[in-house]
Amino acid sequence: MAASQSGAMPLSDEEARRQLRRAVIASTIGTTIEWYDFFLYSIVTGLVFAKLYFPESNPIVGTLQAFLIYAVGFLARPVGAAIFGHYGDRIGRKATLIVTLLLMGLATFAVAFVPTYAAIGIWGAVVLTVLRFIQGVGVGGEWGGSVLMSMEWARTNAHRGFVASWPQFGVPAGLFLANLAVLAMSEIFGNAFFTWGWRVPFFLSIVLVAIGLYIRLNILETPIFAKLVAERRIEKTPMLEVLRRQPKDIFLSAFARMAEQAPFYIFTAFVFTYGVTTLGVSRNLLLTAVLVASVLEFGTIPLFGHLSDRIGRRRMYMIGAAAVGVFGFIYFAMVDTKNPTWIFAAIVLSLVPHAMMYGPQAALIAESFTGRLRYSGASLGYQLASVIAGGPAPLIATALFAYFHSGYAIAIYILACAVLSLVAASRLGDYTNKDISREYDDPRPIGDSGHATPSA
Repeated sequence: MAASQSGAMPLSDEEARRQLRRAVIASTIGTTIEWYDFFLYSIVTGLVFAKLYFPESNPIVGTLQAFLIYAVGFLARPVGAAIFGHYGDRIGRKATLIVTLLLMGLATFAVAFVPTYAAIGIWGAVVLTVLRFIQGVGVGGEWGGSVLMSMEWARTNAHRGFVASWPQFGVPAGLFLANLAVLAMSEIFGNAFFTWGWRVPFFLSIVLVAIGLYIRLNILETPIFAKLVAERRIEKTPMLEVLRRQPKDIFLSAFARMAEQAPFYIFTAFVFTYGVTTLGVSRNLLLTAVLVASVLEFGTIPLFGHLSDRIGRRRMYMIGAAAVGVFGFIYFAMVDTKNPTWIFAAIVLSLVPHAMMYGPQAALIAESFTGRLRYSGASLGYQLASVIAGGPAPLIATALFAYFHSGYAIAIYILACAVLSLVAASRLGDYTNKDISREYDDPRPIGDSGHATPSA
């Protein structure tokens, strides 16, 4: 049974199941809102920001400048991981997640009111940069807490990959909502979308934040953290401690994400610039294709999380990394036909190999760190990839195409990311079906049983 919040009395099986459901729902809805905010900015960057905030630059330079602001959010994510990882391991998963949701949501809401270059000159881009940084800090602290909130409520070791995959569900759900919002505003406002219609989805984000806040206020702390508090095993400086004890796992986690994160932002963010300016297809076709791809991930992310419980977390992840390395060439062969049907199919299929990695990824990374350092270690390892993969990817893709004038140059970059991920993932520990409620440096061995050690 799971421990109560005091650590003195265990919860009943029924109450533990209820808390698991609440934790999964709260984590999934929370990450959906946070990723809606983050992806909304990503989509509008490629469609609008270059024209409104850098109008005096030529199209390629303006796009690069807009994506530089976009990249700031990724640079900020390790900062958020360090800040909120510390507090997540010090004061708890729940309280930290409430703060990250508010930080991200309010920054996104504020984007709706940023004046353009025509109104205040370059200061509009400066304000966007500051808000994007705040967004990145919020996302940097969100992921680790959401995953742990679900994973640490799992009642058996045998289904942890599946349970931990649900916060990952927030990515395609947020991507779907962000694309849907932009597509709807584009259809409703027509040409006015480029003047003020793009602001409406940012404005509406405040409603989602209110919903997410209400849900998160009504969940309990995880049994594993409650146990750490009861046993007085909370670290004073968990971020420094995890850097001292598990630096290898942090960097392996970051590099393992190369094949998942860099191609993802090429397929879902860079594609808008490439599709509209190079291929000459409509933005609505691209938005609709990304919508369908994200809906497909609604099922594939939990599916591959479940499969990782059966065949092993690391094995499932490496299959996905190999698949994306090959698919990059297939993707550009399809989109370069300029045939709308092939372009649509390429975008939809691009998120299948992504799901093969993203489903098991949460458990693979989070399980690598001992409980009292897990929020700090998992957050930092996950978010460092933003600096080396997600943030630079659209910039690198834009620069590669500008130099080589070929999508296959970008496919080679994707292949290189896949190779790095395969090497890193092969060296990560695999804790599939192992007990993670016991501290890894405890002198007793980590068990392989199908049931977690009691938390009280």
